[in-house]
Amino acid sequence: MATLTLVVMPLVGWVISLFSNEVLLWDRWVGDESIWTQVFFGVAAGVTAGFLARGIIALPFMEPVRNRYAERFADLDLSALEIVFISICAGVGEELLFRGALQPVLGIVITSIVFVAIHGYLNPKDWRVSVYGLYMTLIIFGFGFMTEAIGIWSAVIAHTLVDIILLADLGKEDE
Repeated sequence: MATLTLVVMPLVGWVISLFSNEVLLWDRWVGDESIWTQVFFGVAAGVTAGFLARGIIALPFMEPVRNRYAERFADLDLSALEIVFISICAGVGEELLFRGALQPVLGIVITSIVFVAIHGYLNPKDWRVSVYGLYMTLIIFGFGFMTEAIGIWSAVIAHTLVDIILLADLGKEDE
């Protein structure tokens, strides 16, 4: 599934770019800032957002949500290398589609809401999940602005690091 995310989502982004006057995909993928600037801001944003998300999930009222997600991942028994691979695939694939192709067409706000909703974090039937979803919407909104101001690779790196931090934390739940 991770490999499909890495391959299919950027391809969908490329197809969107073919039919949109708003998306100059290569320009968005390269960016205006140096790669080192994008790495710096991506690491700073990703580590901060990831540990804040971990803190929210660790709150006592979030225990049912934390347990539900821990159970989903317990059967996978992911190694550290698998966590990194899955996180890189999601960071690259999803950001190239959402930030690279959809954001220029839909805007930062709509793209952020759609992104979080697709992940199932905006759930009117579960207020706890929606609390986390609201936080993630704000984070993804920030990644959208970071993409515009710094470059898409900052968002790719930030997304990857958030996923690594959260997946590694879920893996500790069953220990």
